Amino acid sequence: MNWKQIKILVIDDEPALRHVLRTLLVDAGYRVDESADTPAAIAMLQQGEYTLAICDVRMPGADGMEFLRHALQARPELCIIMMSAYGTIDSAIECMKQGAFDYISKPFKPDEILLAVEKAVETRRLRSENTQLRRRLAASASHQIIHADAGMRDVLEQVKTLAQVRSPVLIRGESGTGKELVARALHSQSPRANAPFIAVNCSAIAANLVESELFGHAKGAFTGADKTHQGLFAAAHGGVLFLDEIGELPLEFQPKLLRVLQEEEVRPVGSTRTQAVDVRILTATATDLKEAVAKGLFREDLYYRLAVVELEIPPLRRRPEDISVLCRHFLQRIAARQQVPVPEISPAALETLCSHAWPGNVRELENTLEKVMIFHRGEVIESVELPRKLQYPERRSHGVPLAEDNLSLKRAIAALEEHYIRAALQQTGGNRTKAARILEISLRALHYKIQEYGIDV
Repeated sequence: MNWKQIKILVIDDEPALRHVLRTLLVDAGYRVDESADTPAAIAMLQQGEYTLAICDVRMPGADGMEFLRHALQARPELCIIMMSAYGTIDSAIECMKQGAFDYISKPFKPDEILLAVEKAVETRRLRSENTQLRRRLAASASHQIIHADAGMRDVLEQVKTLAQVRSPVLIRGESGTGKELVARALHSQSPRANAPFIAVNCSAIAANLVESELFGHAKGAFTGADKTHQGLFAAAHGGVLFLDEIGELPLEFQPKLLRVLQEEEVRPVGSTRTQAVDVRILTATATDLKEAVAKGLFREDLYYRLAVVELEIPPLRRRPEDISVLCRHFLQRIAARQQVPVPEISPAALETLCSHAWPGNVRELENTLEKVMIFHRGEVIESVELPRKLQYPERRSHGVPLAEDNLSLKRAIAALEEHYIRAALQQTGGNRTKAARILEISLRALHYKIQEYGIDV
């Protein structure tokens, strides 16, 4: 929130009093909107961002208490000052019980209202800072980038530099390598660290809802739009919007995103008005966007707009030094969650873990250790406790498992089929619809095969 542009909503049925309050507050440097009744005030509250509201208790029709209840339900962070010419101890107590920040009796002195407003603004500012601080502390505790590998050190050195500029960054890497963690590190080390960080997976939004989710929509813009919806760009104003799996963005929406990046303003669906947005864009992809551009699946101009700087996160198989430190980190976290002592890893078990290719990268390593910890008893994790696929890796020829002692063609075909299905699911990040398309089989057939081979998607 921009604390230099405090916006106040004044609700009172008396035009003269609204004029007095507007003059008083504007002279003090505040921005003021007025409303003569509760329904109009509620509608204004849905449309704009207000730091606080000043509301009369008694008004014709829906009174100030109804506004108080509705406003705090819709905007719990809003500070509301109630006022009344019929002030009593009971009415003041009732207002405070309902959640009002303060209560003022009419007539009031100018200094009295200004002091109440200053207190409300300061309280709102402290609440906001406290919330941001808690978020940052939680993020720093749960989103650490654990590493020992020189390649990851180089990436994090680049992060320090890129955090100080506003240029868009495209983060590339296989699924499970930690692209969102790198994006959060860029945010937490930047001047925008106190502002929002909003992450969205583009592949998880239905194609017909992408524009509404990112840009917002006006009430009545389409069937089911029963109220105004703030888009993710507006929600991230002043901060960072992280668009994961950017390659899955619908082709027909890409020109609209390009325009927003160029003009730095959004127009909600169904609205005739634009809204300025100050947002840094970070994107990530596990696919080759240059190849997508060549195939006509991604706009070239949007690619160059997003990829001003490209950061590539190396896969875990190219970071063997990270495996041991990641194991210690995950075991500590899992043990704390399960409320058991943190076990050690035997040298043989660690060697087995380090020799695995980890196609699922860091995410697969954490998943493997969590499975081991479920059944582990004792102080040291031994090799025999690791999954069989790690203990007895299959020999492969061109990526296809080779049978050692069984030349059954039926089994070989089944092994090849399973291998291709796992590879397709890995490539699409577990998206079954896309995997079925790559494999050129029906989605129903893929579901059957996943169950048949016991594949954990």
